[in-house]
Amino acid sequence: MIELYGWSDPWREAFEPHARAGLTPGRIVVQQRAAYQVITEDGDLRAKPSGRLVHEAREAGHPAVGDWVALSVNRTQGTATIQAILPRRTAFVRRAADSIQTLQVIAANIDVAFIVTSMNAEFSPRRIERYLAAAWQSGARPVVVLTKSDLCAEPEAYADQIAALAAGCSVVVISARTGVGLPALLEHVRPGETCVLIGSSGVGKSTLVNALLGEERMATQSIRAADARGRHTTSHRQLVLLPGGGLILDTPGIREVGLIDAEEGLEKVFDDIERLAETCRFRDCGHANEPGCAVQAALATGALAADRWASFQKLGLELAAVEGKAVRVAKDAERRRQVTAQKAYRTTKKDLRGE
Repeated sequence: MIELYGWSDPWREAFEPHARAGLTPGRIVVQQRAAYQVITEDGDLRAKPSGRLVHEAREAGHPAVGDWVALSVNRTQGTATIQAILPRRTAFVRRAADSIQTLQVIAANIDVAFIVTSMNAEFSPRRIERYLAAAWQSGARPVVVLTKSDLCAEPEAYADQIAALAAGCSVVVISARTGVGLPALLEHVRPGETCVLIGSSGVGKSTLVNALLGEERMATQSIRAADARGRHTTSHRQLVLLPGGGLILDTPGIREVGLIDAEEGLEKVFDDIERLAETCRFRDCGHANEPGCAVQAALATGALAADRWASFQKLGLELAAVEGKAVRVAKDAERRRQVTAQKAYRTTKKDLRGE
């Protein structure tokens, strides 16, 4: 059973210490807030994390769809407790919108990242660059998927535009409604591999999953006529088997993908700019008014598009700001912890003295 979900010899080896402890392996296939559905050799189980795992999640992140986990199972009730998460091979992460900027894992152990966008008013090369940086950083293979070709007069023009900025990535044009491009897309999903769909709400992710499955399993809604934007439909993360043997993860729309420790991802997405910068006269060139700046020369001749350079600068500044904020938040949290500990210590000392 679990072999269909990607269980293999490397995972068995990683699980061995937990097997000796009498725990059961499983993979999280559905995540709804703090509730999980886990697939095991004995079928599906409802699961929740142990108290210790919840406490440790402040540092390592909570369990996520795609995680392989070690379970203690209550077979009578058909429930399980997640005792440990196996080391992740790949992971999509972002910082949660809480006071301490906790790391949040969106999807784990992903082989292929389908970056999905529709060829209508929602189309944004700048957003695709952001998704590409996150995908490369996660460790997954990114593939750009341009949907709703049946509603687009010139899909090839969109594909050429993305191919120019997504060097090293495949670009697939599809229509989930008519089936155009679906065979080409399935070629990127090998048996036993897991792929994830990421993209803004309403770009056709759930419709695409239904087309790949050959059944209407995911709820969908039509796009709005006023602005060509789709409506958000998926409310939870779910990993499902494809007829060809692969797995696909549908996620709620993600508009605010943040860049976390994504220097390598940015370098891959903007490889052309990185190579240009290496030919500047000065190694510490700021690419502004310095003589011999290859970047400014490329901008002047049009070899480098101004909007692409602006996107590179914006994402680089955002990455630096996010990392700086995370450091500040961590320091503030530690300072508050120390103040609380000192107050508790003084209170204890007073109690011991009988004050």
